[in-house]
Amino acid sequence: MSETRQGMVTVAESGSGPYSQLVRAGRHVLSADEPEARGGHDVGPSPYEFLLVGLGACTAMTLRSYVERHNWELRRTTVELWHETRPAADGRSMIDHFHRAIHFDGDLTDEQRLRLFEIAERCPVSQTLRRSSAIDSCLAIAGPPIAA
Repeated sequence: MSETRQGMVTVAESGSGPYSQLVRAGRHVLSADEPEARGGHDVGPSPYEFLLVGLGACTAMTLRSYVERHNWELRRTTVELWHETRPAADGRSMIDHFHRAIHFDGDLTDEQRLRLFEIAERCPVSQTLRRSSAIDSCLAIAGPPIAA
């Protein structure tokens, strides 16, 4: 196993089902799985649900940080998210669509709500999902890793 790095997440099969995974994120231990309809045992969120959790948490945290700096009267933010894959304009490839509904509970003006919506659009995970990414993989073996 690789040395522990700041922000590293480790995912390993748990052995409790065909797709069940044990997830270690820092000092946190979670489960991941596929729903029963996809052959799993549904003992944890699916991979796409984890992706949505990241987007929703980043959105709410970004908004809370902004609200605290400006001393606005926002009691609570709730973010509802869902994902779907649809055909792209070219008709041959598929494109991922992430949907996010943001609810504000607080004494905010329409201008403040609009500003918070603009801030939500710029949360770091939103920005990551909107741009292309690279995934660097390697085969871990005894000795130095072999880059793919």
